[in-house]
Amino acid sequence: MKRVSTLAIGAAMALGMNTQALANDGVPGPDEDPHIWLEEARSDKALDWVRAENNRTMAHMAQDPRFDELTAEALAILDAEDRIPYVSIRKDGLYNFWQDKENPKGLLRRTTLESYKTDDPDWETVLDVDALAAAEGKEWVYKGSTCLPPDQRLCMIALSDGGEDATILREFDMTTGQFVEGGFVIEEKSQGGVQWLDEDTLLVGRDFGGGTVTESEYPFTTRLWKRGTPLSDAEEIFRGDPSDVWAGSGLIRDNKGVVHGRTAFRAISFHESINYIWHEGEWLELDMPKKANIGGIIDGQLTFSTDVDWETQGQVFPADALIAVDLEEFKRDPNGAKKTLVWAPAERQTKQGGGVTANSAYMAILDNVVGKVLKIDFEGGEWVTTEVNLPDNATLGVQATSSETDEIMFTSTDFLSPSTLWYSDGSGDPQVLKTSPEYFDASGMEVEQLEATSKDGAKVPYFLVKPKGMKMDGKNPALLYGYGGFQISQLPSYRALTGKMWLEKGGAFILANLRGGGEFGPGWHQMAIRENKQRTWDDFIAVGEDAVKRGITNPGQLGIQGGSQGGLLVGTAFTQRPDLFDAAIVAIPLFDMLRYHLIGRGASWIGEYGDPRIPEQRKWIEGYSPYQKIVDGVDYPAPFLWASTADDRTHPAHARKGAAKLKALGQDYWYYEDMTGGHSGGVDNEQRAKLQALQMVYLMQRLMDDNEAGE
Repeated sequence: MKRVSTLAIGAAMALGMNTQALANDGVPGPDEDPHIWLEEARSDKALDWVRAENNRTMAHMAQDPRFDELTAEALAILDAEDRIPYVSIRKDGLYNFWQDKENPKGLLRRTTLESYKTDDPDWETVLDVDALAAAEGKEWVYKGSTCLPPDQRLCMIALSDGGEDATILREFDMTTGQFVEGGFVIEEKSQGGVQWLDEDTLLVGRDFGGGTVTESEYPFTTRLWKRGTPLSDAEEIFRGDPSDVWAGSGLIRDNKGVVHGRTAFRAISFHESINYIWHEGEWLELDMPKKANIGGIIDGQLTFSTDVDWETQGQVFPADALIAVDLEEFKRDPNGAKKTLVWAPAERQTKQGGGVTANSAYMAILDNVVGKVLKIDFEGGEWVTTEVNLPDNATLGVQATSSETDEIMFTSTDFLSPSTLWYSDGSGDPQVLKTSPEYFDASGMEVEQLEATSKDGAKVPYFLVKPKGMKMDGKNPALLYGYGGFQISQLPSYRALTGKMWLEKGGAFILANLRGGGEFGPGWHQMAIRENKQRTWDDFIAVGEDAVKRGITNPGQLGIQGGSQGGLLVGTAFTQRPDLFDAAIVAIPLFDMLRYHLIGRGASWIGEYGDPRIPEQRKWIEGYSPYQKIVDGVDYPAPFLWASTADDRTHPAHARKGAAKLKALGQDYWYYEDMTGGHSGGVDNEQRAKLQALQMVYLMQRLMDDNEAGE
């Protein structure tokens, strides 16, 4: 597993810097940017602007007779009682976090395997987040738990006020269903987290004050906190550098909960880390590539994964390989322990995560964007890999594993088949455990995998979901979705909301597999970062052009959508090729790339995009930064930008400033800001349904209501 894997890892705001000094580094300050005041997330002036924009957008979209219908359709799917309640497997039962109409903030609950196998499991509530929020007068959002293995009885519960990523942490007893009186509590919200060393000791990486966070506002120190003592007195056991993206210490722990060592890392960029092991009383730097990570333990073997070729001990392990060393040998000689190859990808293969049971490991892979799951065992000194019997031509994943037994759950999904949950106790092939209901009528639909040619000649695959027999006459409304960053893959999946609200209404859906993503391994990502980031934007445009060329659609009925890095993608697309699209949903985006390192957690993503304070790198970014590329005299496709006030990742300033600049130039646009949700938008299903309906009404008005361009 990668420690650094998504745009979701960032840091809190860094707006208190001297803007004149920044301007001297070539970064726009107040004189060059009249909308810079919108970077203050909760200033009265900024929030007044947000309310005015929200009122304008809602007044227009909500009067559309389809708005209420679409909202109801989305809410029915999101609140559906018969959707699969995905679980984690623990010693005392199966745990699920559930949100619905009656429990908008959610319930943490558990049941038994026997009960879970029935159509109506008997759930026991462990934590009622709605009740907790009401009792404390907070907009609590449950952000997960970190529990002490192997029993996982004691847990540190993470709570966010309003949906932002910064959390508080409180000790909770899963057996009693109560917060532990006098237990571990961290009430100051911060990025970072904890690990349990034992019942009375935590490793804590947080903002401890006094300059203990990086420019990206992530912690770079770790403390050893003993029960009953103040956190301020806890011993510092590892310190990175303020110039790091973040840094911290962790544990090598097997699936029985036994700790075999202490590790540390310094993330010197978003994609590069220096790794250490505590050895003979000091931190020893490990001899491994900066684009490699320590993994888990399989049958007494410690694993590593690498994103680059790793030449060591007279052999070369290819990029994306899984590598192992004998754990006991590693503990004696961390850099000298003999390394062996567990698995290496074939052409167009890449690993996609996995899990470990009591006796085996499982790894999900992609093979030309089709899923497989491999079972991995170390037997008689040899690695044995077998493919798990799961559906072909589907996206597959490891959903849950038990550390006590060989129990494991898998998921399978594709565009048109409801998601399925599979179960095995390790003694035979997986069996269907639960199947999602059909949320849209897919009987008249089909899927094709096509290929576009990018500007530099690269072949870029994409999926097309459409009605069977759809005429390729260029008169079909189509929605093109993409991401293309941070080695994140876009895969076929059962998109219930898209199916019900767009496909059923006659629209086609296109999913692009762009360079910068992870569909074909780390090389697919690394060929489209930093100075080569324009390749991602070129790939997306090429897919749009190919869809028009094939007669799938036409520029007057082609819309684009993306969020976060995908919002930046859509911003670059509609500013570079405004003639190719007639709708653009720019969701929770990065947008002002000359100031992105100062807004939200942007500084942590310099490894992906470059640093605009460095002239050579600024030149890369200036070539595509959407905010600066919006100019007078160009007919843009009336984009819909939306964000969240509580988003402390990409920060609402990006979308706000984009809308404000369009407005200043007299351009058509729409803007909406969810004033309580976090980076994903919406803290409950009602808010999420409303956001979905707003976007779909916009698409229908732009792409379905006026088909003159397709005549």
